[in-house]
Amino acid sequence: MSARKTDDSGIAVIGLGRFGSRLAGSLAHLDQDVLAIEHDLERVQHWSTLLDRVVQADSTEEIALRQLGVADFRRVVVAIGASVEASVLTVLALTELGVPQIWARATSEKHAKILDSVGAHHVIFPEAETGERVAHLIVSKMLDFIEFGDDFAIAKVRVPPSLVGRRLRELSPADRYGVMVVGAKLPGERFSYASPDTVLQPESVLIVEGSIVQVQRFAALG
Repeated sequence: MSARKTDDSGIAVIGLGRFGSRLAGSLAHLDQDVLAIEHDLERVQHWSTLLDRVVQADSTEEIALRQLGVADFRRVVVAIGASVEASVLTVLALTELGVPQIWARATSEKHAKILDSVGAHHVIFPEAETGERVAHLIVSKMLDFIEFGDDFAIAKVRVPPSLVGRRLRELSPADRYGVMVVGAKLPGERFSYASPDTVLQPESVLIVEGSIVQVQRFAALG
């Protein structure tokens, strides 16, 4: 078995229902170190043959999460959908542990507001989001993206710091990075089509297109 990347101490996924299991599988496919936590023993037994690390635990208990080392994870996804109470209590426990990035699944607008109020940093609506898409957003610096067939994507990314102050004509992103910059949103302005004379400003947001790998690499530039 090849060693997985442990960027930011891996990712914990809590809840292995339809969405959580697909998300965990997608993250593993992206070569991420995944810890899957599930309360139901049958699901634990099923997914333990498909994922590297699956443990049974009550995620609403802070002590249980601490014993599993969840406090060392930078990113945790609460994918629980069957119980709003368990979802909220789990986010509360993660907040107490000081997890920097808590992603939480919401089943309604009301549920989303509660999750936000108790400490969730990102709220996910699985009915509108696929596990693969959320996996890419979690592990990359992309703000948003749409994947098409044949490994092609259009993404929204922040201007990489190393490119600030430079014109697209000078950068030639298609040749240098394999992506096309098709739009730009400068601070305080609306999105507009990018041109060779567009100057990349600090805190600007770009719309770029290319392969998923190329777009991710462009978003990750220092």
